[in-house]
Amino acid sequence: MHHTIFNRLAFLLALVLLAWATIAYGGVHQPVIATIYLGVSLLILLWFSDGVKSGFNYSNALIQLPIYLLAFYGLVQTISFGSYTNLDGFGDIARTISFDPFSTKVASLHILALGIYFSVLLVLSDRESRLRKTAIFITVFGFVYAFYAILQSVLSPLRIYGLYESVFAEPFGSFVSRNNFAAWISLSMAIPLGLLLSGALKKDKVLLYITATALMGVSLLLSGSRGGLVAFIAEILVLLLISYSPKQKSRVVMKFGLAALLLLLVAAGAVFVGGETSLTRIANERGVTDTTTSRSYIWSVTAKIIADSFPLGVGIGAFPQAFSKFDANSGIARVEQAHNDYLQLLSDAGLPGALLGLWFLWLLIRISGKTITSSQGYQRGLAAGSVAGIFACLIHSIFDFVLHTTAIAMLFLTLLAILVSSANLPALENKVVSGKRRYRKSNFFEKKTTKSLGA
Repeated sequence: MHHTIFNRLAFLLALVLLAWATIAYGGVHQPVIATIYLGVSLLILLWFSDGVKSGFNYSNALIQLPIYLLAFYGLVQTISFGSYTNLDGFGDIARTISFDPFSTKVASLHILALGIYFSVLLVLSDRESRLRKTAIFITVFGFVYAFYAILQSVLSPLRIYGLYESVFAEPFGSFVSRNNFAAWISLSMAIPLGLLLSGALKKDKVLLYITATALMGVSLLLSGSRGGLVAFIAEILVLLLISYSPKQKSRVVMKFGLAALLLLLVAAGAVFVGGETSLTRIANERGVTDTTTSRSYIWSVTAKIIADSFPLGVGIGAFPQAFSKFDANSGIARVEQAHNDYLQLLSDAGLPGALLGLWFLWLLIRISGKTITSSQGYQRGLAAGSVAGIFACLIHSIFDFVLHTTAIAMLFLTLLAILVSSANLPALENKVVSGKRRYRKSNFFEKKTTKSLGA
């Protein structure tokens, strides 16, 4: 069965949106986010048109539900249950769980849009060729983007595209914050790393993937993100752990050697491009002039917010308003995020958010384990890379608000879609059926398959 023109356009649009969110300052400005919403709306329209023509397809992957339930809970937080009276001379102000109902509605809409993007991508990833194209796109785009980021760090380190200058953060690439760039590039390089260390590539492509991975690693080091460096090392360790097999000691030695070579190339490239400052900037602690920009201070205030608003939270997206209530400093520097995605989930969504987060992680671990053990060849390489990239992002989330950045969240969900799809697609080879060579039919949409994976 061939894909319809609507299906092919939807797949192309999904990749274009991923690239657009990245190059448009990471998708953190409202005009850019609006274009992404329009793109997601068009994805829905293309999916519907494809369904009308060839039958409606949808994914039964259970890991979608925590995302939609979190968006739903955000809307619950905006429901009025009474009103405040005589509050500083004002009356009839709606009483809601959220400190800022408007911001919570906006954040819930954003989560919903990301969920739709993920769900449509799961439907579109129904063939082996689609996974290959997605992997190639991420690798090539990541390589080109890393090359641009390195050039900008040399030619225009303080201005994005030589035009936009960030006031409260140090930019790198097209991201306002260097930490966000590091999180994005660690996700991007996970796919070629997984294919390299799993031995899933043909010999004539190994050097190309080593070059792409090394250049992305160089850009990560040049960004100077300590959290990004920790995540990158964790990514390498996870891949080595996944690829370890006592029965294939010779291959394990080769994989460890390849990982060491990549790390050496990355370090050497960073020193060559950035000189002595490329590595010392990561090791050196930077002075902080305003305590509201210190992670330790932000985390301490966030802990007070969690204790005060438990168990319902202050409202998804209402963290800035809640922070000002407990901020003991001047408040000149506005704190938008908790610089820890887990703490902010607790502060914003309370106990329901924590339970949804734990459910998501449990489903993720279950899918990862079964996919790694059941897949082979190219699929195993994609699965291993996806697991390592997702794990690295979750590690980086301890130090920064990476998943609150649209481009990073979209790439995270793309790797998750690759992981889920790798578990349900047949081996990456053409099968001869009834004397004709064609792809095996995928069981991706069968409930039995999905249930067995707990996805």
